[in-house]
Amino acid sequence: MNLLSDLLATARDVFVGSFLFDLARYLIAASLVAALVRALRQTSWASRKIQRREASRSDFIREVSASVRTVLVYTVFAVPMVWAFQNGYLREYQGAVTPPAFAGYLAAILVAHDTWFYWTHRAMHHPRLFKSFHRFHHQTITPTAWTAYSFAVPEAAMMFLFMPVWFSLVSTPIPVVFTFLAVMILRNAMGHAGLELHPRGWASHPVLKWITTTTHHDMHHGTSFNHNYGFYFSWWDKLMGTEHPEYVATFDRVTQAAGSTLPGPANATKAA
Repeated sequence: MNLLSDLLATARDVFVGSFLFDLARYLIAASLVAALVRALRQTSWASRKIQRREASRSDFIREVSASVRTVLVYTVFAVPMVWAFQNGYLREYQGAVTPPAFAGYLAAILVAHDTWFYWTHRAMHHPRLFKSFHRFHHQTITPTAWTAYSFAVPEAAMMFLFMPVWFSLVSTPIPVVFTFLAVMILRNAMGHAGLELHPRGWASHPVLKWITTTTHHDMHHGTSFNHNYGFYFSWWDKLMGTEHPEYVATFDRVTQAAGSTLPGPANATKAA
């Protein structure tokens, strides 16, 4: 009874704030990336649209509605996680954070999350799990920034569970956590942008090729959903042989018509 009352008290204290925080993260990131895509499509970068198909109004309504539902799932799961912190089951980071420590913690959580994402994502493509977990997300063939949180409830739960698993292993500075959450949703929105946002040559560069592009994930939705499972990085796909064999060629084709740098006002006016 005490456990139930403690959880209810925690829910009362954190529910609204957690919901609004995660909803704001989604809306801000999706809005910023969608606005950038809209602006770039008025320039020579319009040729970087990855698919000919346009997302429909029904796609938008489905994805935004599902994303709000995902935020609600995250909020429900946040309650026991906050309770676990309050009661010592998860440890908060104590002490100052130097710039090298900040960079190290941030790199570690990004690598760990990418690993979590690759393997859970690939597992959700298993025939026994796909229908319940991941089929809803693949109703989106032509993704946009608003697709970022368009998950079925089981997939949303799986995505959230990374956080308590990570915190049970690593006490992490709060500034690192908030930076990670910002990077995560921005990269998610960029991966679904539908317009290639990375400079020409990125996918074959000896260093940058290890960081995924918009084309990388767009192909997972539109070309072959049995390839390109990675999130931030491409190394798991390369190592496990799941990167699409035409990925680099597709990226090069998408980016060949536009330059490597974002167009300035003069170029934008000329293109318009």
